[in-house]
Amino acid sequence: MTLRTSEIITFLRTRPAEAATDAVAEARSREGTTTLEMDAPDTVDLRSAHKAGLMVAARHAEPSEAALIVDPSEALRLAKSKVPGWLITVTHGGTDEMVLDALARSEAVYLRTARSEVGEAAALCGLPAVPAGVSVFVDDVEQAAAAVSEGAQDLLLRDWDAEAIGELRQHLAPSSLVERTALPPGLEIDTVRGALSRSAFRAWLQQVDASGAARPRYRWAPGRAEAAPVPAQRFSAQWPDYLWVGSSGPPELEGAGDLRDVLERSLDGSRPTVAETEALFGAVGDQVEAVAWTADQLRRRAVGDLVTYVINRNINYTNMCYFRCGFCAFSKGPRSLNLRGDPYLMSIADIVGRAREAWNRGATEVTLQGGIHPEFTGDFYVAVTRAIKAELPDMHIHGFTPLEVWQGAETSGSTVRDFLIRLKDAGLGTLPGTAAEILDDDVRRFLCPDKIRTSQWAQVMLIAHELGLKSTATIMFGHIDHHRSWANHLEVIRQIQHRTGGFTELVPLPFVHMGAPIWLNGKARPGPTWDEVVLIHAVGRIALDGLVPNIQASWVKLGLDGAGRLLDAGCNDLGGTLMGEIITRSAGAAHGQEMEPEEFERTITAMGRRPGRRDTEYRLGLIA
Repeated sequence: MTLRTSEIITFLRTRPAEAATDAVAEARSREGTTTLEMDAPDTVDLRSAHKAGLMVAARHAEPSEAALIVDPSEALRLAKSKVPGWLITVTHGGTDEMVLDALARSEAVYLRTARSEVGEAAALCGLPAVPAGVSVFVDDVEQAAAAVSEGAQDLLLRDWDAEAIGELRQHLAPSSLVERTALPPGLEIDTVRGALSRSAFRAWLQQVDASGAARPRYRWAPGRAEAAPVPAQRFSAQWPDYLWVGSSGPPELEGAGDLRDVLERSLDGSRPTVAETEALFGAVGDQVEAVAWTADQLRRRAVGDLVTYVINRNINYTNMCYFRCGFCAFSKGPRSLNLRGDPYLMSIADIVGRAREAWNRGATEVTLQGGIHPEFTGDFYVAVTRAIKAELPDMHIHGFTPLEVWQGAETSGSTVRDFLIRLKDAGLGTLPGTAAEILDDDVRRFLCPDKIRTSQWAQVMLIAHELGLKSTATIMFGHIDHHRSWANHLEVIRQIQHRTGGFTELVPLPFVHMGAPIWLNGKARPGPTWDEVVLIHAVGRIALDGLVPNIQASWVKLGLDGAGRLLDAGCNDLGGTLMGEIITRSAGAAHGQEMEPEEFERTITAMGRRPGRRDTEYRLGLIA
């Protein structure tokens, strides 16, 4: 578990139920409940709960279907059966010796007690090497505060609305209040994946963020045609109550808590370590405001108040692909997870024609990306590049991901270096940093199992940079990843940039889940939360300070208003006009396929910043 535990009080919104019909489960889900507590749920109960996105906590059930609330003797039996402790809550009954034996051997995560016995339970949980925290039902803020003062660390809430929870949060400050599900926060997806049934795993994924804590209840997600849920005076949208959304966060670093030292050292020019970067990704509530503020100071020092964009066109030349990337709703082919729509392959003449149209509309760049067609060899990529440059010698070609480069070299029977030289000689200008997804092979094994691994992606980029071909760097987040994998990804970027200086920008790409096969199959989260969007961009600025000068916000994923808000969280670029982007649209995004320069400029000036039109390598052409 990676969630920091110092000064954190968790709570669970739970309801007892004798049976879980579809109607009951849906009603509980709408009111914000995450967990139904039952004595002995049957398959119908479990199906209804999981269908509504609820988890079940039960006194008698299969461990793969429910969290377990058991007495000490049953906890000992579960321990002998190797049931993981994070599924187990032990009830406080019997002698202290019996309870302690159960806690120690089962490694249960919670000890559930009565309000009158919180102090006694806290004494047991306070013993060395006892992993459990005291869990207790509370009916109001006064009871909750008393329980916490006596040692409770986990509060069980029935019939609490958002405003009451907001009052509780205010009352418990400076401790952080974190909502959990039936499972404790801090669990990584790889831990849970093999322990729960498919339906229980799907329900858990719909409830959690990258830390394993309960995600906010808003409907917004990247790609949806809805305004980002960020409050007017804040960056964090963690809470919906008026005490939160109607106020501003603490100024500067006052709300940073135990992240303050890392942020202060970052402002002094010392980049965070990998472990510290992971800790920054764990920021909650007011800490998010402090991280965003720090990133904005570093942005101002690095690039000032100029916000850039480029006039370009994306040309997605085929949607045929023989790779099996679970996040991709664009590709069509015999090995694709989800064959929908009509496959297509543009001719080279069609590609050149689209490039000509873009040039006539003022574009300085065409971005070439597509599926890996089963008939493609490296010769196709070279031929496309030559044809565009023959027609448009001054058009910058930003093309071919490290995966395409690797496949092109392999099918051409050449080394990566020799193939990149061929592409450069044909007129390739820069490489997009996509196909990176998450540069952590523990994630890649499930997300894109037959794609190149992290080391291969890095090798392509290192060689490209050495040959004078600059590139972007991307990170696609919000699916099956976690804070550790995000920190590892940024460290890969940092190591390459230390050696070459070839990355022009970092482009975070929020996972658009609606049409993605991995989400439709119940194996991924429904995209990142808004707070995670803020943190990826802000922590990216902090971790790469002095190395990668530009951080881009993706209007395609977030909408122009959402991307605009990130200009105060470390970002200084809004990307390109695109003229017909379809990959994100295929995943269900509704923000459009093209942006006019005037719309960029209105957004930038509305944020009090100065717009600038750039080329691919961030040379300024027309200052608006």
